[in-house]
Amino acid sequence: MISGFGQQALISIMSHLTFIALAWWALQALRLESLLRANHVFQARVLYVLLSIVIGSVVSNFFLDYLLWSQQLPLILQNINYWL
Repeated sequence: MISGFGQQALISIMSHLTFIALAWWALQALRLESLLRANHVFQARVLYVLLSIVIGSVVSNFFLDYLLWSQQLPLILQNINYWL
């Protein structure tokens, strides 16, 4: 049982890091520099990092929830057979 928690933690960490990196890569396609003030490079980089974390975490949570729900779906069928 404990090893299951370790596997779930590892999957969650890897999922979050993967989707944060993917969000960072996708944000590079946007030209946010035109919206930002000139000579505020550090603040722009912090904004990119924060946006990547927010977007990546939201997508990762959706992915992990979907994965959990798909694993729990057979339990519903078992309960239906139990009541019949």
